[in-house]
Amino acid sequence: MIIPCPSMYRSRIQSGRARLNILLPFIVALSTTPGCSLFEKKAEPTQKSKQSDAPFVAPDVDREPMLASSKPDATGELGSTPIMDEVPFEPRTIRSLRQHSFAADGSDSDACVSPDGHSMVFASTRHNLAPDIYAKSIDGVAVTQLTSDPSWDVQPAYSPDGSRVAFSSNRGGNWNIWVVNLNARSPIQITDEPGDEVHPSWSADGKQLVYCRLPPRGQWELWITEADSPASRRFIGYGLFPSWSPVENKLAFQRARSRGSRWFSIWTVELEGGEPGYPTEIASSPDTALITPVWSPDGRRLAFASATKSDSPTVPEQSDIFVVNLDGTNKRNLTDGHSANFAPTWSSDGRVYFSSTRGGAETIWSLNPDDIPITAPAKTATHQHPPRVSDVGLANDA
Repeated sequence: MIIPCPSMYRSRIQSGRARLNILLPFIVALSTTPGCSLFEKKAEPTQKSKQSDAPFVAPDVDREPMLASSKPDATGELGSTPIMDEVPFEPRTIRSLRQHSFAADGSDSDACVSPDGHSMVFASTRHNLAPDIYAKSIDGVAVTQLTSDPSWDVQPAYSPDGSRVAFSSNRGGNWNIWVVNLNARSPIQITDEPGDEVHPSWSADGKQLVYCRLPPRGQWELWITEADSPASRRFIGYGLFPSWSPVENKLAFQRARSRGSRWFSIWTVELEGGEPGYPTEIASSPDTALITPVWSPDGRRLAFASATKSDSPTVPEQSDIFVVNLDGTNKRNLTDGHSANFAPTWSSDGRVYFSSTRGGAETIWSLNPDDIPITAPAKTATHQHPPRVSDVGLANDA
């Protein structure tokens, strides 16, 4: 945040690898929040041999980028269960990779695909220094501007019927949740509390919104409100960037431990009668922040981004997109680490969309996560370890 502004946004970062939307400064700002430091402990640099494991990237990377092969074992960046021997590395060209936006100036980020898979909404600075919300067809070039305000409008999210878009905006001074009906023109303010409310996500029936809130004093919280009755809202727990399952009454979110490295990990919680059950940690890493989880259309997998820290407080050494099964198995890296890749979202046809700097400016890309086969058969696991679960309670962690 740029806190006073408040929260998560920096004035525009000019670095070529910097993510030009809200996510990274938001995360960096959390490093100053007690109990939520993302980068308190810097990962040790990895020594590379002359024959590096990183695949060569040709100049025409935007047409056929080289992506690392996936590994289902515990020797990868994030670790996994069950533990298996490492799969031999073999670079592979992923031919399903597509570019969907083409900003000559500014950047495009925070994509969300419509329920029918025909269009997308996203935040962009292509016409203004502050981002606005735009819509376009998936494979088209023409864009329609949905918001136009001197403030920042980001994190758009389609309602399940595709008729409305929720988004975050600081047009009222602090960050709040707004909703615009695509058949109307005037956005409606949903939240108006002291502090900041960001990152809306719709329930499967389109009647509720979940979002995260930072009160003037405290840590990030998860709240649910009725979309048509914003005064009715309830506290769910502590965490960030919630995502509502499209098929179940279950939420995915990120939160950090209040001990150790304090890196973010990915969690889920089921709502029973509107009340949260016991939270479950799905994926974690000792030296990488796992952030912004989103659900697959069938609710069986999660996509998320990983981020590490460099010497610059606003530029990650590496940020990639991963997918993982809901039981924590089969973590797979979908991107190659040669660019900054953030904010994944899933479409109804199973493709994963994300923002990436692989073409220079930050734009929207997608790929099919299932076209990245394991390059060699893994040996049978001789021993299985249970998934790691944080020993820090939800109420004590952000």
